[in-house]
Amino acid sequence: MAESAERDVRRRLRPAPLVFEPAEATADPEHFFDLESLEDPRELLARATELTLAFRAAADRATEFQAMAAAQLADPRRFDRLTVADVADRAQWTEDYARKMIEFGHDLIRANGRPPED
Repeated sequence: MAESAERDVRRRLRPAPLVFEPAEATADPEHFFDLESLEDPRELLARATELTLAFRAAADRATEFQAMAAAQLADPRRFDRLTVADVADRAQWTEDYARKMIEFGHDLIRANGRPPED
């Protein structure tokens, strides 16, 4: 039983690879990573869960890159630096959120591009 739980944890920590779909497959609005073709609900749940974890991991990483870019753009040492309002406008954020993202980006940059330890 412990071995099965350990295997499940390792599986969750390793998101499914995101593979680009062929253009003809993405033209069909019902097509989504071939999930519609899976008939076994256990297999469907497993694959859909893998995709969910992969998308979450990708979204988290993209957010980190957004924060680092926002921090770089707002850096007062830049002659062409942007204001918080400008960063917010470009990213379609509120100014409060932009301020928090800039701070987060500074933290990431100080940690050499890695998220700070919890």
